[in-house]
Amino acid sequence: MKQTMKALVKDKAGPGVVMKDVDIPELGPHDVLVKVKAASICGTDVHIYNWDGWAAGRIKPPVIIGHEMSGYIVQTGEAVKYWQEGDYVSLECHQTCGHCYQCRTGQGHICRDYTILGVDFNGCFAEYVRVPEYNLWRNDEDVLPEVACLQDPIGNAVMATCAAEITGKKILVTGCGAIGLLTVGVAKALGAAKIYAVDINDYRLKIAEDMGATATINPLRENMVEEVQIKTRGCGVNVVIEASGDERCLQDSLKTVNNGGQVVLLGIYKDRVLLDLANEVIFKGVTITGITGREIFKTWYKTAELLSSYLSVEPVITHRMKMKDYEAAFQLIQTGQCGKIVLYP
Repeated sequence: MKQTMKALVKDKAGPGVVMKDVDIPELGPHDVLVKVKAASICGTDVHIYNWDGWAAGRIKPPVIIGHEMSGYIVQTGEAVKYWQEGDYVSLECHQTCGHCYQCRTGQGHICRDYTILGVDFNGCFAEYVRVPEYNLWRNDEDVLPEVACLQDPIGNAVMATCAAEITGKKILVTGCGAIGLLTVGVAKALGAAKIYAVDINDYRLKIAEDMGATATINPLRENMVEEVQIKTRGCGVNVVIEASGDERCLQDSLKTVNNGGQVVLLGIYKDRVLLDLANEVIFKGVTITGITGREIFKTWYKTAELLSSYLSVEPVITHRMKMKDYEAAFQLIQTGQCGKIVLYP
């Protein structure tokens, strides 16, 4: 095997990343080396590329970015027992401590001391990536690489959707970024009766329709609360899955959920938000649930079964590009005229 590889590196503070030659990772006893087949761009990667406040406070350059991937094992550490060369894998990007209360009670997805591949240590926007064996997920060979690499964000959508009673219910999904779009598909696969998708981007609303949305609403042209009331004949929706991270959208979505309904929070808000908790939550008996990551590996099993049966995510994958064209990919994301972009080394 050659000694160096091409990788996208956040090499210094400030906007942008660079492609450069770096050493292929050396393995510890419990690590594997994976040859990357496909890797998709996440919102986290965009934060790092843009170098916003979160990235400046979290990222310590240099680091190879990227955490959504699929590929094949080409080398294993000396203590690895259950994996071998040629295995087709994806990875859970959160590396948990294994010792805190949450980890020891089956809640590793909310570990108090977790680190993230491509954020806290070198990631997968490269020809090869080193992965702790615990973080590996074995893929079925019939899952396409561009779909297999999406199981991380699909898992976010699955966990959020499964947090509520979906079958036979009216669902409102606010925010049609990649995870919101995947949420529409998961809700459809789980038997939602009606799915209303909300976004200010018509390009993504069209994808929401392709993913199974019953109707779409653009708040720049329509009053979301009034439209939901009309479409539900004044009953409101049973479940809101809020994936926009927009304060106004959250406030309005609380007005659309019926008494006894549930609001699942998946979007990330830049600042504190102001809510009318008395009238919109307490007096209505509304349940609010916060979602982060995926249950490790419970959600992965659900995701794999859905992909093998009722869930198709192809409409969300709008662009497939070579990794060397990363600048064009990140610029395309800034325009909003895309769904998920998959990169190939």
